[in-house]
Amino acid sequence: MNFDDYEQLPTTSVFTNMTAGAIAGILEHCVMYPLDSVKTRMQSLSPVTKGSTIVSTMTTMIQKEGLFRPVRGMGAVVAGAGPAHAFYFASYEYCKDSLSKVTTHNQLSYIASASVATLIHDAISNPTEVIKQRLQMYNSPYNSVIQCMKSVYKAEGMTAFYRSYFTQLLLNLPYQAIYFTTYEFFQNTFNKDHRYNPPVHMLAGGAAGAAAAAFTTPLDVVKTVLNTQETTVGTTKGMADAVRKIYERAGPLGFCKGLMPRVLYSMPAAAICWSTYEFFKSLISNQGLNASPATVASCRTKAGTEIAATIKSSTGDHHTTPGHRYVLPVVNSDVDISSGGLKPRELPAMSGAGMYGALNMNTLHSDSSTTRQFDQRCNT
Repeated sequence: MNFDDYEQLPTTSVFTNMTAGAIAGILEHCVMYPLDSVKTRMQSLSPVTKGSTIVSTMTTMIQKEGLFRPVRGMGAVVAGAGPAHAFYFASYEYCKDSLSKVTTHNQLSYIASASVATLIHDAISNPTEVIKQRLQMYNSPYNSVIQCMKSVYKAEGMTAFYRSYFTQLLLNLPYQAIYFTTYEFFQNTFNKDHRYNPPVHMLAGGAAGAAAAAFTTPLDVVKTVLNTQETTVGTTKGMADAVRKIYERAGPLGFCKGLMPRVLYSMPAAAICWSTYEFFKSLISNQGLNASPATVASCRTKAGTEIAATIKSSTGDHHTTPGHRYVLPVVNSDVDISSGGLKPRELPAMSGAGMYGALNMNTLHSDSSTTRQFDQRCNT
C-alpha cells in the first residue's frame, strides 16, 4: 500500500508558529538577559566603562549596584519579546512557504522572508529595547520599567521610542539575513528531512547567532548610543552623529565595543531560541492542532478503501456485505499522521479471531446516504 499519493497534512499553522515563537523569545531573553546588560555597559562611551571586561563589568554592577542590577529592565523585554517573536516566526514561516511555491532559489527566499519578519519584529520591539537599555546603563536615573517609560515619553515624546528604529533595521536586516541563511544551511546539511532534531537545532541556532552577531556589532554599537542618550556624551541626534561620536571618543576599535559579550550572548541565546521554538512547534503539531477533521477523514477513507481492496485481492474472497464499507478506525489507526505526511505503521501480530473482532468493532459502517455523499466529496 502506497500513501505517497495521498493529500499531505499541513505541518504547522500560524497559531503554532506564533505560540512557539512567543515562548522561545521570552525564554531566550530571560536566560541570557544578564549578559545582555554587560554588553550594553561595555558599548557605552562613558569613561567609566573604558577598558572593562565581561567579568569586571559584571562584578562592578553587582558590587556597586546590587545583586539584581544585571536583570533590571527584564520586565520590558518579557513584555515585548512575546508578541515580537510570535509575529517574527509566524511571518518568516509564512513568507518562506509562500515563496517556495514561486521560486526555487532557497537563499533568496530565506533572505526575503527574514526581511519581512524583521520589519514586523522591530516595529514591536524597538520601544522595549529603548526602555531596556536605559535601565541597563551605569547610574541609570530610572528605577522601574513604568517610571522609565513615563519619564522618556514626558521629556522626549513618542519619537524617543523609535529614534533608533531605522538604525535597528539597518542592523537587523543584515543580521537576520546572515542568521536565517546560516540556520537553514545547517538544517539542510544535517537535518535534510527537517524533522525535530534537538542537537541539530542547537548547533544550527548557535552557529547562526554567533555569525550574525560578529558581523553586525558595529551597527549594534551605533544603536546603543542612540538608545541610551547618555548625559556624559550629550544628545545624539541621528545615526551619522552617533558614528562621529564613537570614532572621536574610541577610534576605529570603538565600533567593536562589546563584540565578545555580544557573540557570547547571541550564540547560546539563538540555540535556546531555536531549540525551544522547534520543540513547541513539533509538540503542538503532533497533537493534531493543524489537521482539519475533514482532511484527516478524507485521508483515512481513501486509505481504508485501499486496505479493503488489498484484503479482498490477497484472500480471493469476492463475497461482500451489501450496504457496508470498510474504513480506517478513528482511534488506533494503522496510519501514522506525523510531520506533515502519511506513513504506514506496522500492525501488531493478531490472531484470526482478533482480526475479525477488530474489523467488526471498528471498521464496519452502514452505507447511508450521508456517508455516500461524504465519499463523493472526498473523491472529487
